Amino acid sequence: MKRLIFALGLFLAIPTIAAASVEKTEAEHPEAKPFEKKAKASENVDAALARAVAADKRVLLVMGANWCHDSRGLAGWFEQPRFAEMLKPKYEIVYVDVGHRDRNIDIAQRFGIDKIVGTPTVLILSPRGALLNPKSAPTWRNAASRDEDDIFSYFYQFTPEL
Repeated sequence: MKRLIFALGLFLAIPTIAAASVEKTEAEHPEAKPFEKKAKASENVDAALARAVAADKRVLLVMGANWCHDSRGLAGWFEQPRFAEMLKPKYEIVYVDVGHRDRNIDIAQRFGIDKIVGTPTVLILSPRGALLNPKSAPTWRNAASRDEDDIFSYFYQFTPEL
């Protein structure tokens, strides 16, 4: 009987341990909700491209949604001082809400991405609108679980036009 009670106690403790580790993991990643359903996405992208030409910057086009943990996680990193200081002189950032991959897909197609396979999809564009990361653009759907330094290094490597 004691063994049964002990085993039952261990069984009941497992969910508590698992829940604690999930909370810790989520707390390690900042989150933001910058994706606006009613935003004029095409106009925002065009304006960012115009600013990028004038300031000799890249455009960082983040296609995601506020319901998506990875989209919120990546946007949260971008708001941290370390990232903001690196991103501001290099990029014009535009957040485009893609709903459940059924909204603003024409914007991705405009830059050579036929469909959104996961969120976020992150396009890095030259000031003239050339897609600079066609292979890695759709690979960000695990952004919230990526290492902070790896994320930083990825975006740091793209330099403004000379």
